[in-house]
Amino acid sequence: MVPGAAVVLVVAPHVRSSVLATATLALVSACLTASANYTINEYLDGPSDRFHPVKGDRPAALGLLDRRLVMLQYVLLVASGLGAAYLVNRLFLFACIALLVMGLIYNVPPVRLKDKAYFDVLTESINSPIRFLLGWLIVTANTLPPSSAILAYWMGGAFLMSVKRYAEYRWIGDPLRAERYRKSFARYTEESLLLSSFFYALCSAFFIAVFLIKYRVEFILTFPLFAILFGWYLAIGFEHNSAAQAPEKLYRETGFLCFAAFTFVVTCLVLLVDLPFLRWLAEPQLIAVRF
Repeated sequence: MVPGAAVVLVVAPHVRSSVLATATLALVSACLTASANYTINEYLDGPSDRFHPVKGDRPAALGLLDRRLVMLQYVLLVASGLGAAYLVNRLFLFACIALLVMGLIYNVPPVRLKDKAYFDVLTESINSPIRFLLGWLIVTANTLPPSSAILAYWMGGAFLMSVKRYAEYRWIGDPLRAERYRKSFARYTEESLLLSSFFYALCSAFFIAVFLIKYRVEFILTFPLFAILFGWYLAIGFEHNSAAQAPEKLYRETGFLCFAAFTFVVTCLVLLVDLPFLRWLAEPQLIAVRF
């Protein structure tokens, strides 16, 4: 959500609103809405999680969750999340509803795209641009983000998710057990997961470049840093019991997090500093040639 709010300052610097008055409420709403999705995800994944080396010990996998209490928690989270979203603004409410709908499409049978190869990654990762939009709508509800930023965020999320799938598949080490844990693994191989992650990374890099050059050419200096982040995260996916399987464990990758923080600082600097000599990168140049 934070990049979504920050990008407004680049794309529409004239737009201002009372951000502090709504930011906390918006954050609470987004967390409640996401928690509703994770509630049904955890419960419905219980039977298949039994085949995961670590998740098999979770209460849902052990059949210890009461379905009535799970549904009660889901309803309460949805009601409170949407209630808070309504107080932010109408578009923010619609974005939260979209987040919930994608959670249902991803998790709940008979659709349950989580069980379908490639659709699982694309459906789950679309939550990334929705969260980006939520951050944007904290600042302004009068404009929408540029398509290049939305698509870059979506494909970037797909890259992260496909690396997560690769790390899981590789760590389980048994195609039959992997299929029992996640049905989409029946159509995946290590090679196909790596190739798909490469494809998503290329798509994300293309849309990042479009955004960087179109809205502030100084941002082009950050592109190599983003490329390093993509490559570094893929390298993390190769590790045994990789943190890429559970992104909340990325705190263990201190070097990666420090470099991500450095990239953020550099991005802030080029946002504030004008470098006119870079204009030639975005403008056609005429060269007089005499024969």
